[in-house]
Amino acid sequence: MHLTREEEKMYAGEYGPAVAKSMEILVALGDIYQANGMVEVVSAQISGVSYKTIGDAGLEYLEDLVGEGAQVRVPSTLNPAGVDLDQWHELGFSEEFTKKQLLIVDSYRKMGISTTCTCTPYLVGNVPILGSHVAWSESSAVCYANSVLGARTNREGGPGALSAAICGRTPNYGYHLDEGRIPNLLVEVETPLNGSDYGALGYQVGKTVGSGVPYFQLKSNKQKIPKVNELKALGAALASSGAVALYHVEKVTPEYKDVNKQLANLDKLTITRENVKETREKLSISSKKPDLVCLGCPHASLEEIGEVARFLTDKRLDNELWVCTSISIKAASDRMGYTKTIEKAGGHVVCDTCMVVAPIEDLGFKVIGVDSAKAANYVPSMCGLDVVFDDWKNLISIKS
Repeated sequence: MHLTREEEKMYAGEYGPAVAKSMEILVALGDIYQANGMVEVVSAQISGVSYKTIGDAGLEYLEDLVGEGAQVRVPSTLNPAGVDLDQWHELGFSEEFTKKQLLIVDSYRKMGISTTCTCTPYLVGNVPILGSHVAWSESSAVCYANSVLGARTNREGGPGALSAAICGRTPNYGYHLDEGRIPNLLVEVETPLNGSDYGALGYQVGKTVGSGVPYFQLKSNKQKIPKVNELKALGAALASSGAVALYHVEKVTPEYKDVNKQLANLDKLTITRENVKETREKLSISSKKPDLVCLGCPHASLEEIGEVARFLTDKRLDNELWVCTSISIKAASDRMGYTKTIEKAGGHVVCDTCMVVAPIEDLGFKVIGVDSAKAANYVPSMCGLDVVFDDWKNLISIKS
């Protein structure tokens, strides 16, 4: 793999041990995937943040990098942590877990990484432009960056994305190349989609296409143009049930015209209303009323929080409610009065974490209600809890 003179200096340790260690990781990845060299990245998004997922070994690795003077070269943001960094005690998280979690986040902070702790970095200022190269690691964020923004990133692991942030480089293979962005499955959607249908669609197609690139045609004449939040949900589901990092939607996503000449030779999958209904039912493994409803997987936008707040005005919840988002979006929610409305109804606007990477299994909950196909896919395996999947208005119980 070809390295520039600057990259050779990084590899040789001329910029210190942290940069050398990071470049060694990037070169090893490049060799594995037969990259011809590196590309410069304009931003990074780094997973491996929750203490639940990286444990003491991950914390030790990060503290070692800090001790070696690691600093990021490009704007970088973090994936969700395992607790709300400010409201952890109120929400019931243990002091022991939180202490370790705060040490992890502080290590990242010392490297110059923004501690916004969100899976939707594109909602808080990390917004790469069409054609730019980035190194992102959270699967739904990767899918959004490639598909909706038209930036270029592979599905990086946490150490790979962190190494890219420290070196400002990533190996040039996969979705960084034109040939890696060509679709291999045509998906004809014959039914209108609303609410959690987008997640159900993504879940089904992800199972079919695996790590491929689906191209969607929304063929129903009643089909509206998907909104940003709906594309967010679609990509998150695609990335969780399969390993999708890029999808195209005809007349919607920025690169569809670059690849639509390939459609005649593609395998075809037709999605009907019955298919969507079956998938929605499959994602619910419990028929019980959820004792906790978790929204915001991926993290909720200000628009989504506003919709919940308007629905809950002058109402009282009969089950627990978390609306998960970033600290940046929560600040806007506070100013708009949405947070106060949700809290008055008995719910919480939760920052920095989500139902997947938080230890919610230790908080006494048994059945979790989600409107996210990604969450419905992960919560049973990562938290050991039962899930009800539905539109959020159907999950929330209101006291009479």
